[in-house]
Amino acid sequence: MDDMERFRAAAVAWAAGGPGAAAAAAAARELAARTRPKRIVLVEGPSDRAALEALAARLGRDLDAEGFPVVPLGGVTSIGRFLEVLGPRGLGLAVAGLCDAGEERWFRRALERAGLDGVPDREGMERRGFFVCVADLEDELIRALGAEAVEQVIADEGEWRPYRTFRNQPAQRDRDVEQRLHRFMGTHSGRKSQYARALVHRLDPARIPRPLDRLLTEAAA
Repeated sequence: MDDMERFRAAAVAWAAGGPGAAAAAAAARELAARTRPKRIVLVEGPSDRAALEALAARLGRDLDAEGFPVVPLGGVTSIGRFLEVLGPRGLGLAVAGLCDAGEERWFRRALERAGLDGVPDREGMERRGFFVCVADLEDELIRALGAEAVEQVIADEGEWRPYRTFRNQPAQRDRDVEQRLHRFMGTHSGRKSQYARALVHRLDPARIPRPLDRLLTEAAA
């Protein structure tokens, strides 16, 4: 585990609280001083991290090496705590991030409580380096590739048979193909991260979803 990965783990443990929080805070401070991150990129979960890092790699970039570590929150309700420990009232680090449309208000309130004012709307969030996926990252990637290409990715991943079984279930028959694809990617642990990477690898660089593009070209550049 390198220093940036240790910093990420310490930040997550510090934000989680509990008996080990003090030691994690001390480790995070020491590692931040050593690695000097330029900006922390906060995302909801591991699939968002997987997509961002895979897309950066396709563009010839290494976010950790460049000083833009991607830190998964483990759920949107943790955003306030992460901003508290990493932001202006904690380590004093610059922050950026990615959230789903349904989480936008939650993120805005957390940014304001953390002392990062000027975020009354989505435009204000973007000025702060926080970008919104509509409706979420999977939807953005499915639209960017198109349903037919996404189904080909599923076949290439060796999951055409389970996908065919899934789409024929009574609960799925009234959904459109994009909705079925989205639901399929969340049907078991690890599948969202698997397809985050797989879809990004198939993505035409000219069709990078706007939130991902702007995060990488403006907030983490």
